[in-house]
Amino acid sequence: MQIVAEFITSAAGAGDFPRDRLPEIALVGRSNVGKSSLINALVRKPVARTSAAPGKTRLANFYRVQRGSSPPLYLVDLPGYGYARGGDASAKEFNRLADAYFSRADTPIAVLLLVDSRHPGLESDLVTWSWLESQPCPRGVVGTKVDKLTRAQRTRHARELESLFQLSVPLVSALDGEGLDALWKLIVKLPSQTAAP
Repeated sequence: MQIVAEFITSAAGAGDFPRDRLPEIALVGRSNVGKSSLINALVRKPVARTSAAPGKTRLANFYRVQRGSSPPLYLVDLPGYGYARGGDASAKEFNRLADAYFSRADTPIAVLLLVDSRHPGLESDLVTWSWLESQPCPRGVVGTKVDKLTRAQRTRHARELESLFQLSVPLVSALDGEGLDALWKLIVKLPSQTAAP
């Protein structure tokens, strides 16, 4: 299936967000969870810059994506948490950007929390999920880096993630493409879901 993807803009605040009201899927996760790598794997080309040093992304990066005949949407790479270079000032900056992003009423937003499938139940992930549950948008959870788990670990960690988040958690690998088709199905249907209260 043909995928057309392009980088559109980096946003430091509300004034920089695109205004064309396309559905948006925001990717949220720790700085080293592999958000940029996953975007590149999903669109099959290097549109998102990846860095060996976590915590480099300070802006919300918007990528316009059209997969086959599906309507276009944005994949949005939000700054990572848990590794803020610059300490409290950076953390406040991230919080300000996230608050501005999720407070828009005129744009259909859904969110995917990316968690490292090797480390289910990290406190920072659970705190972020609790905050996302307070936002009025559909949401899901994805486990990354599944290629680094043994078969036994996959089964155990998948069960633990589903128990922690009380929903189905697809496991994916940006490295070998495992789980990307299932993730695309989730991405396509997520914006049309109504968020749980």
